[in-house]
Amino acid sequence: MSLLVEWRNGNNTMLGAKICMFSLPGVGNIGKAAIDALNSTNEAIEIARLHHTALPPLATLDDDGLLSPPHLSVRTIKLANGEYILTITGSSQPLEPNNQGIMAREILELLRHHEVGELIVLAGMVDEAARKEIFIVPSSSSYRVDLESKGANVRRDEPSSGAIGMAALLSSLGPVYGINSACAIATTVGASGDITASQKLLLSLDDWFDFNLVIPEDANQKLVERLKMIAPHKSDDLVSELTQNHDAFYM
Repeated sequence: MSLLVEWRNGNNTMLGAKICMFSLPGVGNIGKAAIDALNSTNEAIEIARLHHTALPPLATLDDDGLLSPPHLSVRTIKLANGEYILTITGSSQPLEPNNQGIMAREILELLRHHEVGELIVLAGMVDEAARKEIFIVPSSSSYRVDLESKGANVRRDEPSSGAIGMAALLSSLGPVYGINSACAIATTVGASGDITASQKLLLSLDDWFDFNLVIPEDANQKLVERLKMIAPHKSDDLVSELTQNHDAFYM
């Protein structure tokens, strides 16, 4: 395996968490900004970093001002009932499709090893400005029934052109590893940061899964701050490059 797990803050397990939320930079940076804000408002603790040789070789300063190699950060949020949920996010993903597949499979294997039974990928989908919707697309019929019983807005006809990228693989490959996986999607007008969509996506997930997470009134400001940090400085960024001449949306 090319995935190296660096345990942090004295941890060596996923603390019994049964559900994980995952995001990477993508359309509108909706999922990435949402999870970053969620981690901040709920004082999430970093329990591990996932290092992979396929990630772009860019070392950055972490929250402690230390030079950190490319990685995805695994954090835990403690719920009111004493249980934990996981969040996984990062600033990049492998550039080559085969490496995206390898890393996605290794993450799923890691989650299965720690008995994490549900994986929700947060993403955005480009649509006309008048449409503001939040919905979820599962990867198995049994999980679809479960989500519908929770009152989730489950879709069977979208995204009609499919999806590409590592997050798309994670949200669709779950059943192969015995994991209930799905993609929670917020519609957005395009590549610019969509704060409203990120906020609505968080509120919908909190309602459907009865997390009772802390989503304070100033969450919008936290989303603004995160979007300013991760938004591309020009429109012809990696996302548009990868989706050029392709009708599927990139996750």
